Order: sequence, then structure tokens, then C-alpha cells
Amino acid sequence: MSNADMERRLAAQLPEGDVVGILLEQHARIRDLFADVKSAEGEHKKQAFDELRALLAVHETAEEMIVRPVARETAGKKEAEARNHEEKEANKVLAELEKMDVRSAEFDARLAAFERSVVEHAEHEENEEFPSVHEGRTEEQLKRMGARLRAAEKIAPTHPHPTAAGSPAAQWSVGPFMSLVDRTRDAINAARR
Repeated sequence: MSNADMERRLAAQLPEGDVVGILLEQHARIRDLFADVKSAEGEHKKQAFDELRALLAVHETAEEMIVRPVARETAGKKEAEARNHEEKEANKVLAELEKMDVRSAEFDARLAAFERSVVEHAEHEENEEFPSVHEGRTEEQLKRMGARLRAAEKIAPTHPHPTAAGSPAAQWSVGPFMSLVDRTRDAINAARR
């Protein structure tokens, strides 16, 4: 069984709308998209990377806004700060990848290293952060967090913004504005195709 399949299986065991279940499903999708980008060529590779980039940007922003403050209480400040630091670093790399030609060998090498760091980050969340969040909140609280996560994703930027990454406060203050900019840019770029 692949890691993505295992994440989906674990998510399916949780109540509908549970924040951890939603995040596990997204982790599985991120793994799928990495595989798609690595195996694709040409325009399909660019589209797959764009989808991966947007999902990662939205996912990490929403985690920082909704999950991290709770993890700070349940898993501890050190754990929450470690995950925020990893996301800040990942955001920088994602911004660099976004500027690269997806057809280049340099892109492929950088993507492979990035994938390793993203997978390691997800495993830290799944093994250290998510269990404490799950144990520290009731089922109803976890469902409310899931609803808040979904709402945050709707206002989250779709491109990396390293200056806000890693800081829940910065995500709340600049995230919605940057989301408008990003989503406008995405719509214009889609219309050009």
C-alpha cells in the first residue's frame, strides 16, 4: 500500500469533516501530484505543477491559520514552531520552483529535493502534530476546525509568499489580500491559454 493510500485509509476512518481527515486527504493528493509532475512532460507537466503549487500554498496557509494555534497548545510551542519553520522554508523553495522552466533538468533536481522535504514535513505532522491535536480536541471541535480550515482555504493565496509563510499572524493579515491578487492572476493566465 502506498503512503498516499494509507493516508486516505486513515482519513476515511475519521468522522466526516474532521480537520485531521481533511489534511490527510490533502497530503495524499500532494503525493499524487508530485508523482504526476515527475512523470509528465510539456504543458501537462506545467499544469500539474501549477495544481501542486496552488494546493501546497493553500494547504500550508490554512494549516498555519487554523491548526498551528491549536497544535501550539496540544503539541507544544516547540512542535508548532518547527512545523511553521519548515513551511516557511518550503514556501521559499516553492517560489523558486515557480520561476523555473519545468522542462529543465535543474527543475527536476530541485523538485526531487523539495518533494523529500515536503514528505518529511507531512510525516512530522502526521506522527507528532496531528495526534496531539486529535487527542486535545473533541470530535465537535475537530469538525469545527475542519469547517474553519475549508473557509481559510477559500481565502488563502494560491502562490507562495515567503514573507508571510511560517507566521499565523502574517497569514491572517496579508493572506486574504494576496489571495485576491493570486486568484486574479490565475484567472488571467487561464484566459490566455
